[in-house]
Formats: sequence, structure tokens, C-alpha cells
Amino acid sequence: MQKPADRSPRLVLAPLAEFTDAPFRRMCIEGGADCAYTEMVSAAALLHGHGPTRHLMERMEGEGPLVCQIFGSTEEEAAFAAREIEKVKDRFCGIDLNAGCPMPRIIKSGAGASLVTDPARVFRMLSAMRENTSLPVSLKTRLGPHRGVKTIFELASAAESAGAVSIAVHARYTSQMHGGPVDLETLAELKSRTGLEVLGNGSVRTSGDLDAMLATGVDGVMVGRAALSDPFVFSRLKGIAQTPPADPVSMAERHLGYILRFRRLLEEKHPADHVPGEDAFASVKMHLHLFRYFNGLPGAAKLRAGLSSIRTLDGIRQAFIAFASAI
Repeated sequence: MQKPADRSPRLVLAPLAEFTDAPFRRMCIEGGADCAYTEMVSAAALLHGHGPTRHLMERMEGEGPLVCQIFGSTEEEAAFAAREIEKVKDRFCGIDLNAGCPMPRIIKSGAGASLVTDPARVFRMLSAMRENTSLPVSLKTRLGPHRGVKTIFELASAAESAGAVSIAVHARYTSQMHGGPVDLETLAELKSRTGLEVLGNGSVRTSGDLDAMLATGVDGVMVGRAALSDPFVFSRLKGIAQTPPADPVSMAERHLGYILRFRRLLEEKHPADHVPGEDAFASVKMHLHLFRYFNGLPGAAKLRAGLSSIRTLDGIRQAFIAFASAI
């Protein structure tokens, strides 16, 4: 493996279904991320005119460079999604095809990690995207279905032949889901063999993890789950002295403010769609995000249990105030 480059690494917020919405991306950009990916946007849902799917393609003021990630199973779906994204291309710096999501419902639909065994279909889908957008096209995938079958080199070749500019690789196999060791040797071999820009992904939480991945020679590193409870992990990994909110309550309140701002944006830009009211919208997002800021702190379990029964914005804020007074 190569020695890590003596430079500030390019760190990217990885796409995480249900999590990397606009408010969370805004938090991570403030926390030092250089770029972010949207949640996975269903190409099939776009093709069938599903309004709420378009909400995933919205962005907030203050977000940095943003890649729109789609998932689908056919070149027709991919082409349609690319045309739709082209209509709002000023929001994005690229469009990415997901060929790595290991969730059974995604695989069953013929999308996500089902594509790791079908480089020819990946080529056709990326080619269809390239033909229908002026944005740079990329691929996010895995090393293969399991350790006995490694397809990453064929996938990279297919992506390069289709005109993609980069490939993001979760350095695990589909069978591993999100656990187990990452295969950095294969990641290093890929970097030495492809002309694509390569982003490494997989369990980067500490500076040691980052150094190990950079030692493969990758051009950048994706960080996902480590950011869920700490959006400022990007600054810490870079060694940048950036001051986050002083306490978890302030962090959660900032995030809650962005959630409410984004809800208003959706309501204004999609008046014909149903957008939940503030109470319902904040409650759903709170259960996904906000309680994580308190993990490991005294009283966190009690707070989480209490929040699970709260269904109003005022109730959420009162719970934060009560927690703050107890620490």
C-alpha cells in the first residue's frame, strides 16, 4: 500500500437511506464534509410520477456540493431519472448509480447490490445516464456478492467504459451488510488498476481508520454511520479546530431548526403534495436523528424512552430542556 498523502483528505458524507436528508447534510457540511450524497432516489418511483420521491431531490441553502444518487434496475429507469435530474441540475454536482445497497427489498427489486453480479447491466445503466444528463456520472458499489466472488474490477471497467468519472467502493461484500472487516488490499489493487477517481468507504470512525484507508491511494473517503451522532466528525478526522455546538442539546436544537426550515421549503415548493405538519414532521425526523446526540450520556436512555412517546414539537423541546437541566 501507498503511504497516506500529506494533505487534508477529501471527506464525503456517504448516502444513507432515511438519514442523509437536507437538514442532516447541512449539519455535516458545517461539520467539515467536503461533499454529500442524497438519500437513494428511486428511478422507478420517478418514472411513475411519485411526488414525495422528488422531495429527496430538494436541497437547503447552505449545503455544499451535492451528488444525487439514484437506484433502479433497468436502463429505461436510469435514463428517465437522469432526464429528471437534468431539469434541476443546478442543485447537483453529479449523479450516482447505487449498485451496493444490501437491503433485501432493494436487491429483490433488481437494484442496489443485485447489480454487483451484473457488470453488463451496470454499463448499460450508466451509459443511459450519460446520454441523458450533462452532469458527471458515477457508481457506488461493493467488492462483490461474497468473498468467493469478487466483481469489483469488472464493475470498475464497466463504469469506465460507460464514461463514468468516479467509483465509490464500500470495501465489503454484499454478504457482510455493514459489518465485518473491510478489504483494504482489494481497494488498493482497484486504485492501481483503474483510471477512475476512487472513493473508499467502510467503517471510518477514527484518524487511524482514515489513515489506513488513505494508504490504499484512494482519492477521497466516504464517512457514513460515524456521522449520525457526530456531524462534526469530518473536522475532527481532518484535524481542523472547528467548534461544534457546546452540548448535545444545542446540537439537537440546531438540527431541529434545520428540519423545520426544510419542511417549510417542501411545503412552498410542492404545494400539491402532502407535507406533514410541524408536529408529525419533527417527530419522525427526531426518532431518526435527534436522540443520537445524547447516546452514552447519563440520562440518555430515559430521554430516548420519553421521546418515543412524544408527538408534538413542543414536547420535543420540553424534553430537551428537561435533559439540559439534569446534566
